Amino acid sequence: MPRKKRRTFSTSQKEQAVKICLRSSKSIAQVARDLDLPENSLRNWVRQAKIDEGGPSEDGPLTSEEREELKRLRRENRDLQMERDFLKKAAAFFARESS
Repeated sequence: MPRKKRRTFSTSQKEQAVKICLRSSKSIAQVARDLDLPENSLRNWVRQAKIDEGGPSEDGPLTSEEREELKRLRRENRDLQMERDFLKKAAAFFARESS
């Protein structure tokens, strides 16, 4: 049985769906049915929007900005580790060569 193609939603579509959820008295499930969206996706978008609006919390989930910064820092950390490892090997090579 062929798998269904995964639907993608633009940022504006997500924002509009979240606004409808937050401004109406309807449940997330009802809004998801009305807009023909996966309920869990809409629930995740609403949760992330609430986190983003409330700013960072000490122990809570990360805001979208914090996620992007974390991703950037992890990439930078990986690059620096590779550079360090290379320099260690180069130093060992030249130390062996000079003795």
